[in-house]
Amino acid sequence: MASNQQSSASATPQRSVDATEPETALETARRQLERATAHLEIDEAVLERLKHPTKVHEVSVPLEREDGSVEVFTGYRAQHDSVRGPYKGGLRYHPEVTRDECVGLSMWMTWKCAVMDLPFGGAKGGVVVDPKSLTGDEKERLTRRFTQEIRGAIGPTKDIPAPDMGTDPATMAWLMDAYSMQEGETIPGVVTGKPPVVGGSYGREEAPGRSVAIVTRETCDYYGYPLEDTTVAVQGFGSVGANAARLLEEWGATVVAVSDVNGAIHDPDGIDVDAIPSHDEEPEAVTSYAAEASDVARITNAELLELDVDVLVPAAVGNVITADNADDVAADIVVEGANGPTTFAADTILDERGVHVVPDILANAGGVTVSYFEWLQDINRRTWSLERVHEELEAEMTEAWSAVRDEVERRDLSWRDAAYVVALSRVAEAHDARGLWP
Repeated sequence: MASNQQSSASATPQRSVDATEPETALETARRQLERATAHLEIDEAVLERLKHPTKVHEVSVPLEREDGSVEVFTGYRAQHDSVRGPYKGGLRYHPEVTRDECVGLSMWMTWKCAVMDLPFGGAKGGVVVDPKSLTGDEKERLTRRFTQEIRGAIGPTKDIPAPDMGTDPATMAWLMDAYSMQEGETIPGVVTGKPPVVGGSYGREEAPGRSVAIVTRETCDYYGYPLEDTTVAVQGFGSVGANAARLLEEWGATVVAVSDVNGAIHDPDGIDVDAIPSHDEEPEAVTSYAAEASDVARITNAELLELDVDVLVPAAVGNVITADNADDVAADIVVEGANGPTTFAADTILDERGVHVVPDILANAGGVTVSYFEWLQDINRRTWSLERVHEELEAEMTEAWSAVRDEVERRDLSWRDAAYVVALSRVAEAHDARGLWP
């Protein structure tokens, strides 16, 4: 495929800051797609196809509550592109799940799988529900009924869900069991992120955080920041943020700030992150730690984003770095642990300021990568050791990071644009090779 050799300054059209933030995941994903195509010669027909999902399944999910009443919830499964393989993506339970959010996140999953060179396409799904409002039994019944409603759309060679916000390994085990019971045979490959006892992979839960740490290490080394002299702030202390912070601390970095939904703590001399349970282990543990520790200062989540640190890791939710606060981000490097934490407008501002933003589709891709390992283990009925999972993830992440770095250097691009060039090249080439069904 022919390439555009212009530099990022000349190839990327100037855009004014959008004052109508926050933007949706779909708006951000489409803007990022359009921006990246300025650096590639992609067939217009292929580009038009990639702006839209292949399918979006919307279902009603009735649930009998503990008091005997019945409540009906809405569920979605967006399937963006499967040219490189089965759809793959998370399943979230959250009151703010929307159709457009699922479509936008499914697009990011397509790019994420492609930048990692995995044989998957992108999908995303969810149920519009507050999981905290459900008892354990209600959550199980909701999951089993939702599985039944989307059963025709998923499968080990069709679409493979995984955990996301509000879901966990137990949720995935219920999904697998419900699907398998209807199919009349045990099919562990229909879903990833399961407990190892029913076909899950060791190392899956901590994989996104581990990949964030690996990418942070490689990027710091590239820009001449020895980890032992590097300060890090991590917004969000869930599975991604906590595992990234712990691993970076183990490798010598100084984690000076972490946060949960209730607020953040800061100590310029460093925080003992091993002493703080993750949100999954103990909800709101950061706040509890702050109440007991006299050497840390309480700050807000917004203030954490503006700390003068070497590396900022937004690992909580989307749209936290916006046009309103991008000028106040003092970090030299931003490594996106969450999906879509930086809006398009903010990304433009950070790029103009010379802040290096390593995008989510590369940084947190450890989750889908180890999901791929799990899928392989399920298909082959052979379990990998945790040591092998870590070794394979290290190899995959460093290879993907190197491919993106090569585009950063060769085309003079931002890290996000370079990641999209790698991903879009692979997806577009697959579409060119397969053609269009008449």
